[in-house]
Amino acid sequence: MLQNLSSFLYADEAACVDALAAELPWDKTRAARVQTQARELVNRVRSAKRKPGELESFLSQYGLDTEEGLALMTLAEALLRIPDARTADALIRDKITVVEWFGKQNKSQDILLKAAGIGLSLTRKTLDSAIAKLGEPVIRKAMVEAMRLMARRFVIGRTIEEAIKNARPYEKKGYRMSYDMLGEGARTRQDAQRYFKAYVDAAQAIGAAAKDMPDVPSPGISIKLSALYPRYEFRHAEECIPALTAQLLELAQIAANNNIALTVDAEEVDRLNISLKIIEGVFGHKSLGGWEGFGLAVQAYQKRTRPLIDHLADLAKDRARRLQIRLVKGAYWDAEIKRAQILGLPEYPLFTRKVNTDLSYLSCAAKLLDRRDIVYPMLATHNAHTIAAVIELAGNNRNGFEFQCLHAMAETLHDTVLEENLAPTGIYAPCGSHEDLLPYLVRRLLENGANSSFLNKMIDPAARVEDIVADPVEDARTFKSRRHPKIALPQNIYAPGRKNSEGVDLTEPAIVNSLLAAIRKAGEKQYDALPLVAGKKIKTGTPRTMTSPADNKEKIGQVWNADKETVEKAFTAARDGFAVWSATPADKRAATLERAADLMEEHRAELMALCVREGGKTIDDALAEVREAVDFCRYYAMTGRADFAPEGRLLPGPTGEKNALILNGRGVFVCVSPWNFPLAIFTGQVAAALMAGNAVIAKPASLTPLIAMRAVELMHEAGVPGETVQLLPAGGALGGVMVAHPDTAGVAFTGSTDVGWQINRALAARNGPIAPLIAETGGQTAMIVDSSALPEQVIDDVIVSAFTSAGQRCSALRVLYLQEEIADKMVLMLRGAMAERKVGDPALLSSDIGPVIDGSAREELEKHIEWLDKNGRFIAAMNVDENLAARGSFFAPAAYEINSIRQLSREVFGPVLHVIRFKSENLDDVIADINSTGYGLTLGVHSRISTTVRRITEGVRAGNAYVNRTMIGAVVGVQPFGGQGLSGTGPKAGGPHYLHRFATEKVVSTDTTRQGGNASLVSLRE
Repeated sequence: MLQNLSSFLYADEAACVDALAAELPWDKTRAARVQTQARELVNRVRSAKRKPGELESFLSQYGLDTEEGLALMTLAEALLRIPDARTADALIRDKITVVEWFGKQNKSQDILLKAAGIGLSLTRKTLDSAIAKLGEPVIRKAMVEAMRLMARRFVIGRTIEEAIKNARPYEKKGYRMSYDMLGEGARTRQDAQRYFKAYVDAAQAIGAAAKDMPDVPSPGISIKLSALYPRYEFRHAEECIPALTAQLLELAQIAANNNIALTVDAEEVDRLNISLKIIEGVFGHKSLGGWEGFGLAVQAYQKRTRPLIDHLADLAKDRARRLQIRLVKGAYWDAEIKRAQILGLPEYPLFTRKVNTDLSYLSCAAKLLDRRDIVYPMLATHNAHTIAAVIELAGNNRNGFEFQCLHAMAETLHDTVLEENLAPTGIYAPCGSHEDLLPYLVRRLLENGANSSFLNKMIDPAARVEDIVADPVEDARTFKSRRHPKIALPQNIYAPGRKNSEGVDLTEPAIVNSLLAAIRKAGEKQYDALPLVAGKKIKTGTPRTMTSPADNKEKIGQVWNADKETVEKAFTAARDGFAVWSATPADKRAATLERAADLMEEHRAELMALCVREGGKTIDDALAEVREAVDFCRYYAMTGRADFAPEGRLLPGPTGEKNALILNGRGVFVCVSPWNFPLAIFTGQVAAALMAGNAVIAKPASLTPLIAMRAVELMHEAGVPGETVQLLPAGGALGGVMVAHPDTAGVAFTGSTDVGWQINRALAARNGPIAPLIAETGGQTAMIVDSSALPEQVIDDVIVSAFTSAGQRCSALRVLYLQEEIADKMVLMLRGAMAERKVGDPALLSSDIGPVIDGSAREELEKHIEWLDKNGRFIAAMNVDENLAARGSFFAPAAYEINSIRQLSREVFGPVLHVIRFKSENLDDVIADINSTGYGLTLGVHSRISTTVRRITEGVRAGNAYVNRTMIGAVVGVQPFGGQGLSGTGPKAGGPHYLHRFATEKVVSTDTTRQGGNASLVSLRE
């Protein structure tokens, strides 16, 4: 059945919508009855007396499309977790002084909102005044209390005991409570243990309270599996599924013994498969007796939810036990859309139109109501039309299901449902510390508070009731385009200029297993790399055996290096190649590069296998490598079509004159590429040079020539003449000969700063035309984290930035600056998160980190660790299996504290992270220290304070700055990559100016008046 679900994951949206619409029993008569009922519900809610602080009132005054609303959201998300006064004051000033608050409360009858508006206005006036410093402590205290007041409205209790007490008024009304012990997902084993204990304690407390109140609906607890295991991911299914199954069973047993419900919350799309395996391992377990309180949440915005309902109903029937199913519309819609676009997936796993999700919800609700013999539907909604539709679909039987709402959201609506005895209703109630839960609150407000949401419209007097209760089923059926026209398919997000590179969902078993099988098959082949001159292979000297950095005994192939004679032959052929290729129209050159991109995608498994075997790249990195190479080809083809058009770019000038700026190739470009991106950077350099009309002599890194050889073969297959692209595997000495050759018209280089200097000197020493050097060299990349940052997000980004690709990226994080007030906590989290990472065979999907490139690289890193043992303070090191280390060049990624970046005399190229504590008042000194290194490649910033972000990004001299995200994985055409200072010459690779550096510029100026005058000027009309 899970295989059947996979077929729906990336199904065509139109086909899914048509199938759902055909299946749902929904005629015009039924639709009219539902609209009448929904209209009555809205009118009753609008006429009801509003509760102080209710969410709808908040949204009506501080809409999330306003500066005020977003400022409040940032304050709510960050303020309570900031431990120091200086940063808290900076956040308050940053958010409060930029907008006008006074008057926002005037329309509201809500005392809470009136007080908030007046208070915020006075806060702004004080902060703008001469007594700001005197007032800051008072303002800070008031703002913290305001955020806590806000939190108390939306979070039912800071502890489970407080939550149970606060829930009693709701239970007396008839609500059934489901307590959600929230927090971010576990990043460490300690986090997971803490969350598990909280769940156990909560389940026991809820059960004890329920026994004392037998007259109220039986409560329950909601849990997140991601809170119980730090690597709850498909790639770690072998470890996380049995571990989580055991933990979930223990929690279920506690719930069963206390006769309360337990619901497994829905999470991201990529976790559904492993969630189902865990749930199936627990549901129906004999130790649970006749308990029927077990359940899970499913999200209607997924295309596979409707068949999932059938699967779950069959599971319940097979286990002969009722299953509770909470149906929600979905909580991560925008994140899932972005994920699909970034990964280049074939389709979206969810619906792009809200009405399509609404249709899916009603279809799933109808199926659940039909299967009340074996499932108990819990239908979560804040929408009056949805409630009316469910009541209609339920018919005369209002038993065996319930509605649910989020605590503090649409309570007036659900009170009406209860008071009129339309159906039972439950409340999903967040419980926990305010600083932990406010980030969650902000996410929920953003989901439910958008201008298009029902909650916002329901209380807006300008919104017509007829519009509010519009029938989504009819809307879904009538849209000509089932997919939202402004949400392009992932492959088309860069259209019409180019296609996005094709990705692979590495979390979907049916898809990833097929890819891994193809990679294994491709890995059985032996490869040769040798000089390719004028399209012919030349074997010179004795071949060198190539082995894998993951297993030094694994022979991959052989490489024959070029000699000086071969170099001369290559330049002779390249001169002829340039003459032919530079005369080839730009459009044809672009089309050839696009064919090369297509061929790379066709040979994806083979190229990935080479990246894994020769480069030691993990499966994720190998896939990203192929995609980046493809993107380079397509991006340069797109930009080159326009920039190198034969008519050139027309420039403004006086009448009777035509001035055109025309770009042409320079001649023979030598492209020297690195081993850390043996396909992507190699292809990017060559593709750019080709698009500009140059011939290319490509010198691949000595450690990764096999990948380069295959890339050039595919370029030739795509139609690039053999004389135009030639491959010369060689050592550094012969590379110097190529660079210094009289026919070299330019050099593209990526590598160390030392080699960059050598190339620069070699070019300068020649007597002839001055050739350009396009260099991207090293970096001493830093990330600055202040105390307003979200710790879990920081740790995620630090782990990825510092240790992905075994730290062998020039953009990898080397130095992490932590504000001293949060440093102890962050270091503890970092230590725990590092313990969960797996260093292993890169050919295995479960490996997070592979080997470093060779034994020499490992020796250099080990020497640096010896230095750090004497000059730093050890934080953590990842575990490396002894047998693995004996076979290949595996190194244990490590983290140390040091005192200053000035202690690091050079870049350490590998997975070693240096942590430095700083005082917030010394931020300018931190910026100066970073700049003192002379490098200027990448910068990371984690802060919720926009003025701090601006101060850092403007102050640090770096080519790429990344704010509240990872520092690696720059996307071609989206984040053009390249540094300044000791980190490179520019222009940025994958950017709009890159091709121009490979070209000469010519201006052709024509006086058209000498050809009979300017007829167009004479004939001008008003």
